[in-house]
Amino acid sequence: MDKPDASLRSFLGYDLKRAFAVIQSDVNAVLQPFGLRMVTFSVLVIICDNPRLRQTQLAEILLIERPNLVAILDELEHAGAVVRVRAPDDRRAHELSATLQGQQTCDRALEAVRDHDARMTNGLDKNQREALHTALRVVQSNGRSVDDRRKIPRS
Repeated sequence: MDKPDASLRSFLGYDLKRAFAVIQSDVNAVLQPFGLRMVTFSVLVIICDNPRLRQTQLAEILLIERPNLVAILDELEHAGAVVRVRAPDDRRAHELSATLQGQQTCDRALEAVRDHDARMTNGLDKNQREALHTALRVVQSNGRSVDDRRKIPRS
């Protein structure tokens, strides 16, 4: 048996899953010295780029379920990287901001992830990297929305 997953290799999703697994493992190793993982890094970057962003907005941007986001924010808050403040116009909502420590961690981690990204795309020229980004965004836009998934008949 040369390639036991040969049938699966014909599917884009399978190759994407395998590539993502390699990327996730590698980036988590890169982020470990900063006390971050791929998901906490993503959350921290969005908060740093969008001060006073509300938790619900963050969940929508990163496609994270709100209960899962609470645990991620607890982790970042415990590490001293972010703060949650009640929104002045809606006491039920929280606004998120990075602390100075969080911003500094984010800046250093961004550099490390840029190096990781360059290493993961080694062998692709600039045009190929741009084409890959474009192709992945097209695939994302072709995905079903939550409303579309509700319309799929259950067997």
